[in-house]
Amino acid sequence: MRYARFLAGGQAVSGHFDGARLLDPDGNEYDPLKVSWLPPASPTKMIGLALNYAEHADELGLATAEDPVLFVKPNNTLIGNLGEIIYPKEATHVHYEAELAVVISRRARRVSHDQAMEHVKGFTIANDVTVRDFITNIFRPPVKAKGFDTFCPLGPYLVTTEEIPDVSNLNIRTVVNGNLKQEGSTKNMIHRIPKLIEFITAFMTLEPEDVVLTGTPKGISPIVPGDRVEISIDHLGTLTNTVVAEKNA
Repeated sequence: MRYARFLAGGQAVSGHFDGARLLDPDGNEYDPLKVSWLPPASPTKMIGLALNYAEHADELGLATAEDPVLFVKPNNTLIGNLGEIIYPKEATHVHYEAELAVVISRRARRVSHDQAMEHVKGFTIANDVTVRDFITNIFRPPVKAKGFDTFCPLGPYLVTTEEIPDVSNLNIRTVVNGNLKQEGSTKNMIHRIPKLIEFITAFMTLEPEDVVLTGTPKGISPIVPGDRVEISIDHLGTLTNTVVAEKNA
């Protein structure tokens, strides 16, 4: 099932996409281009993973770590499909990071890797937008660099686990203004999803609809106001957002 959340007629609707139509629980149909998309999950928190692809670490000139390197992506960053990414006034180098996002199904604490997937509701697409200007010391959590409003587009759908033949072998692609900029595969993850869940829940309780961002492949590049960013992952659809300049308060 592909679940979707959107605003229609001023009301929040939790519906689904049947492959051709966007429907609410009563079967009413909506035009995907005329609704305001919401993130398909409502997390209490989002946990990000840095440097989970060796080639991405190489392009940044950084070494990978033995254990997962985590950060918190604050919820103020969330926007949905077709939403606008606001380019901060003080930034000079903003880039996308296409990522597979894991959505948790039920409370998880000290979950072993062999039981981890039983706690996964499904998957969606995330764009972990980052201001590179503010990452000057890798030993400091990149809260400012990744925490601006609108810096985590999520969507368009939450696709349940049974819809994904093999989550460890999904192609990830980023297209900016019609040009392919990034291409990778989840098969190249250093830390796989079951191990990630085991690692995180060893010290932190994950709640239903919490989100784990699994890292981005090689191929990040700057984006600027006016750009259209499209991230596609096999079986999950395409997350599309535009970049706009921050306006005066």
